Amino acid sequence: MSPRFARALFALGLTAALAALAQGAEPPGQAEARANFNRKVVLAADDVRVFDKPPAGFADAAAGIAQGQVAEFGYDSAVTHTRRTALVYLPPGYSPQRRYPVLYLLHGIGGNQHEWRGYVRAMVILDRLLAQGQAEPMIVVMPNGRARADDAPPPAEQTFTPEHIAAFAAFEADLLQSLVPAVDASYPTLADAGHRAIAGLSMGGGQALNFGLAHPEAFAWVGGFSSAPNTRPAKELLRDPAAVRHGFKLVYLSCGNRDGLMNVSQSMHRELRDLGMAHVWNVDEYGHDRDSWAENLYHFARRLFR
Repeated sequence: MSPRFARALFALGLTAALAALAQGAEPPGQAEARANFNRKVVLAADDVRVFDKPPAGFADAAAGIAQGQVAEFGYDSAVTHTRRTALVYLPPGYSPQRRYPVLYLLHGIGGNQHEWRGYVRAMVILDRLLAQGQAEPMIVVMPNGRARADDAPPPAEQTFTPEHIAAFAAFEADLLQSLVPAVDASYPTLADAGHRAIAGLSMGGGQALNFGLAHPEAFAWVGGFSSAPNTRPAKELLRDPAAVRHGFKLVYLSCGNRDGLMNVSQSMHRELRDLGMAHVWNVDEYGHDRDSWAENLYHFARRLFR
């Protein structure tokens, strides 16, 4: 997502519009949306930063650091009945003779498979962590999270149409039935939940929590960064008590304390806490922007598959 498009989403009122659609209602007018989006963020005693800021330059490319390779990956979708495209990051030193864990990274409502690589600079962050021995070598899959035949980001005025929102929910089946099996068949992955992670930002954060928490048989590492109101309640997602006790190796939640979507992540944190489920809750000082997403990818990636 470009900074220009991010500002457009803010002007439209992301919180109010998504919340209305999640309840099956029509989107509110722009004036109402802006008012709702700018509601006061109320912090509790445990809504605090738990990790220090990453070192300066953590998301900047630098000479002398080995770079992973990013390639387009095509797969046939049983949901859209089309040939779809994801991006796949292969870490520096990648070898088909070695098996790797896999992280699936999901984008926001206005983005596509290029958002993490271009806007957040995820590959630079991972290259630097790997060069420093602070992350495990992993394959990263960045799909298009809207499962529809025409999966291009729509014009801003169509961002909150029911059809567009529904495509993000439909991606659950596309991911589990088509993309994950295709990746496992094409790359030397460690194809089990213990070596598979899912995370996302904004709309993709809601998807990651929805899909990951509901499917402990598929993902043991789950991260939601600034998750949007598409996020379902924890009690709906965690139907297996065993999953609450020991079904996950890491559940990671984050949000900025100036983010109008704070209440979504706060609610998930409190629900998980009440269920007695161990998780990370990191509140930084940002709004709904890439600084928060880049930093939390840094912290999340350092803890994956260890």
